[in-house]
Amino acid sequence: MSKSRMPLVLGATAVGGIGYYLYSAGGKPKVAQKEAEADAYSTSARLKSELPGRGKEAEKDLEKYGAQAGAQADKAYGKSKAELQKAAAEAEAYAKETRDATMKKVNEFDKKVEAEASKAKGGLSSWFGGSK
Repeated sequence: MSKSRMPLVLGATAVGGIGYYLYSAGGKPKVAQKEAEADAYSTSARLKSELPGRGKEAEKDLEKYGAQAGAQADKAYGKSKAELQKAAAEAEAYAKETRDATMKKVNEFDKKVEAEASKAKGGLSSWFGGSK
């Protein structure tokens, strides 16, 4: 039956990588290990920067989302400001109507009091001999 060749390929790749780093380090295992770690770190950093949502692309997306959020906040602020102005205008109109109605009632009461006072004055004057 057919066997998988994957373990053989992975083993050969690992041996080749170890050989490369030992050769480039002049046969010194500690130097080869440090070079391998440095290469692994730089490769990892490069891959992370190329992933979607990283680097400049992330900045552009962030700016776009920030602009959208700002526009929504401005829209909400404008809407609440308009509603507040409308409520203030309605309250002012209600206060004016109430003040006008109150003044009308006060004026009616004053006229009634004056009319009653003049009647009372006429009645008192007639008792004491005054004319109307």
